[in-house]
Amino acid sequence: MSNKGKIAVITGGGGTLCGPVALDLAKQGCRIVLIGRRLEVLEKRASEVRALGAECLCISADVKDEARMLEVHEEILSRLGKVSILVNGAGGNQMDVVANVNEYTPGELEPGHDFRGWFDLKMDRFLDVVNVNLMGTVIPSHIFSRDMVELGGGSIVNFASMNTYRPLSRVPAYAAAKAAVSNFTQWLAAYLAPAGIRVNAVAPGFFWNERSPKLMLKEDGTPSERAEHILYHTPMHRWGQAGELLGCIHWLLDDDQAGFVTGITVPVDGGFLSNAGL
Repeated sequence: MSNKGKIAVITGGGGTLCGPVALDLAKQGCRIVLIGRRLEVLEKRASEVRALGAECLCISADVKDEARMLEVHEEILSRLGKVSILVNGAGGNQMDVVANVNEYTPGELEPGHDFRGWFDLKMDRFLDVVNVNLMGTVIPSHIFSRDMVELGGGSIVNFASMNTYRPLSRVPAYAAAKAAVSNFTQWLAAYLAPAGIRVNAVAPGFFWNERSPKLMLKEDGTPSERAEHILYHTPMHRWGQAGELLGCIHWLLDDDQAGFVTGITVPVDGGFLSNAGL
């Protein structure tokens, strides 16, 4: 496969997982566009991309804002041209819709309880999480796949999750949205196949990222109870590293090696889905 000269858009391109994807595509000769909300974060990653000799454009945008993303599309068209590769990596969760108990607990309906359960979750924040993960995938796909139709082909890789296969405890908004991403991936793959566009997804297991220390470590630096549960249920008994996603994404984007592959979601999880924990 030759990606030399192709324009690749990576949303969430400044993040721990998608940053290495941008670097890998740059090494393949792509012209890179990084999209995210924090321009200073994107520029740090862009400096690494440019150090490889690749062209890199950074654009600050909210991927769930259709009007803004249409503006972004026009900017890319005017400065670089039509997009043939899209990696939808933007997403995330919010603590307001993360419970800290795993099941209904007596007293949850009473005022003054000291935990956050289902009935304490903020529905406006719930919708925000669904929007950034689902609509933040749908909207860029809707916009940039038009370029691919006009080019006669292209490839989209979405970011799903372990929640795609079964909802993890405490994160109902994120789980519902990521399950929807996989469903949408299948739908769009079937729809765009006649246009020569392949649509697939990768489902990372538990990868170490910039938020992991806060979420997975106690103040003394030892693993939290939740972290211990995660590692116990991951047969490889370690966290994934960002570079370990690259082979899968590289393959999914390769029109020679994966030219007959579309509509799938590939888990990269250290065996998490294979382990019932018994």
